[in-house]
Amino acid sequence: MGARIVIAETDEALRRSLDQLLTHEGFSVSFSPLGARLEEYLVHAAPDLAILGAWIAGISAIEICRRLRSRPETVQLPVVLLVPPGRESDRLAGLSAGADDCLVNPFQPVELVVRIRNLLRRLNPSLSEHKLVVGDLSLDRAAHRVHRRKREIKLGPTEYRLLEFMMQSPGKVYSRAELKASLWGKESDVDERAIDVHIGRLRKGIGLEADDTIIRTVRGAGYALGVD
Repeated sequence: MGARIVIAETDEALRRSLDQLLTHEGFSVSFSPLGARLEEYLVHAAPDLAILGAWIAGISAIEICRRLRSRPETVQLPVVLLVPPGRESDRLAGLSAGADDCLVNPFQPVELVVRIRNLLRRLNPSLSEHKLVVGDLSLDRAAHRVHRRKREIKLGPTEYRLLEFMMQSPGKVYSRAELKASLWGKESDVDERAIDVHIGRLRKGIGLEADDTIIRTVRGAGYALGVD
């Protein structure tokens, strides 16, 4: 699973095009609701980057960007604005509102991908690293392999994605809702208790002893990948 990108765009054809482009490039793509729920969705989904169209349910993306920058949960969320043709002045307004980058539509697909990768590399280097390492546990994104103490570990696709997500912020306690959103999106109807099942399988896969604490359960809060 690559970096998680949320798209908020009213143009269905553009949404499909972005979905195909970014999925092909290895990103995990989801779409946000377009109404008043957009901001809350971004808070709870906690994506790695958001792409905002010019207008979303009657609200300009520039105004939405200002709102995101005023909230502690999204103040550091990387945001890319898509500016419509003939509105180049909106590019400067978007940057002034806190957007990290703006592209005037139509744009070259390769330019969008390059800008996204550069932005993620600058703001969160772990998202562009091929190899994640936490203690004696390593995950190679390029080879899609996991090792612990030089022993290769076989994981199912869901457990692999779960581990990759948690390894990006070792020690952080994730709620079931956050882990669910990372795997299937916040709007998925998958029961949050399914997370317990996948955590159990992941523990069994990467654990070395019965009392291994590589994954900690924090009562009433969620789970964390241990770094002790």
